[in-house]
Amino acid sequence: MRSFIIAGLALTCLAGISNASAQNFPTAPVKLIVTTGAGGAPDVIARIVAEGLSRQWGQQVFVANHPGAAGSIGMKVAGTSPPDGHTLLFGLSSSFVALPEIAKDYPYDLVRDFVSIGFVCEQPMAIAVPVSLGIDTLGELIDFAKKRPGAVNVAALSRGGIPHLTSEWIKLAAGLEWTTINYPGTPQGLSDVIGGRVQVIMDGLPSLAGAINGGQLKLIAVGSAKRLPNRPETPTIAETLPGIIRALGWFALMGPPGTPEPIARKVSDDLRTVLKEPATIKRFEDIASYINPMSPAELRDYIRAEQALWKPVIEQIATFKPAPK
Repeated sequence: MRSFIIAGLALTCLAGISNASAQNFPTAPVKLIVTTGAGGAPDVIARIVAEGLSRQWGQQVFVANHPGAAGSIGMKVAGTSPPDGHTLLFGLSSSFVALPEIAKDYPYDLVRDFVSIGFVCEQPMAIAVPVSLGIDTLGELIDFAKKRPGAVNVAALSRGGIPHLTSEWIKLAAGLEWTTINYPGTPQGLSDVIGGRVQVIMDGLPSLAGAINGGQLKLIAVGSAKRLPNRPETPTIAETLPGIIRALGWFALMGPPGTPEPIARKVSDDLRTVLKEPATIKRFEDIASYINPMSPAELRDYIRAEQALWKPVIEQIATFKPAPK
């Protein structure tokens, strides 16, 4: 009985220490690890978050880019960092959703191996075609592809990413015979689509907004659950294919394994404060990114729901391979 009392007192003391640490957090600069290179959409979003948290905490939050090996390099750096909240992982949807399925021995399960902190934002997938193609709606594109089986190509980012999965889901849902061509970056795909060598491109809306606004591409559908407030004229994919309820890229903050719950809760609360700032909301909406704050528990549930949503598509296309080293 005495041992149980002592153990209970020890746990109470540890909890008190953790809560005290959380109240004073952070006590040093905070590193935000991004698993892609500088300049891409994840990096841009991460830097907006870092600026906001730096103001909130009075401590510098700096972005550290660790690209390569399908994100596993950055995840390894984050996963082996001290679990004190001073190193955080800026997680990408593809790392949570596709890679653990496509690479069966992928070394990380971000829900199991990392501590959920908070959802940052979502970026709806955009479906666009060259203006010269003369197609104005997703329904027209489906009819166009059905009349030309095997002749339509779709540009999308690397295999297993949300743009690639979106192309494959539409193909399955509409019964099409088109080919998804995976590009290492958006500029290469855009060049081929604008040049007329490829008929369709699917990517996060921020990556295509310049060409759409410049009149080179026609935006025919977005992957949001409802029409976007700043593009109300553009239908959702679900308006044409009701089974595709959403197709989103998204970003979330995670902590290394063992990050104390009070620290994770404080970071989550402070992140929500930053995301509520009108200036932050405006910066995100200007790059077609939409804030959807979540608690750590809500984030865990959301990740599992996204994994379940995409798994049937992944099972149709996956060619299992060794995990990246």
